[in-house]
Amino acid sequence: MVGTIAFALLCFILMKFVFPRMEKTFQARVEAIEGGIQRAEAAQAEANQLLEQYRAQLAEARTDAARIRDDARADAEGIRQDVLAKAREESDRIIAAGKEQLAAERATIVRELRTEVGTLAVDLAGKIVGESLADEARRKGTVERFLTDLESTGAR
Repeated sequence: MVGTIAFALLCFILMKFVFPRMEKTFQARVEAIEGGIQRAEAAQAEANQLLEQYRAQLAEARTDAARIRDDARADAEGIRQDVLAKAREESDRIIAAGKEQLAAERATIVRELRTEVGTLAVDLAGKIVGESLADEARRKGTVERFLTDLESTGAR
């Protein structure tokens, strides 16, 4: 009987003092663990949200970079076309100026040659004919006829 009383007393003390404290400690640990899990889940959700924001910003940055790159290519192509157009204009201007200069020099040379050929022709004709062609009217007529004959011979 003493064993039963001792056992009952031990059970009473355990139920009155030890088990409630163990229950409180157990409950505190459960709450701490559940709170930790909730905090971890909240931190995970926040991390996922930040990751999505980062991915969205990264996608936006890539889109902006692609747009900037495309704009730069378009600008470069426009500049290239402008430079080519200016180069063509400058080339055409230089060619036109060269042609004008060539035509002017040709006209000058033709005029000088006509004068020289005229003088030589009059001198030569005078030697062939045996008379002086010093008279201006005769000289002009002879030179003109000679040049006309020369041009018609060259045209054939």
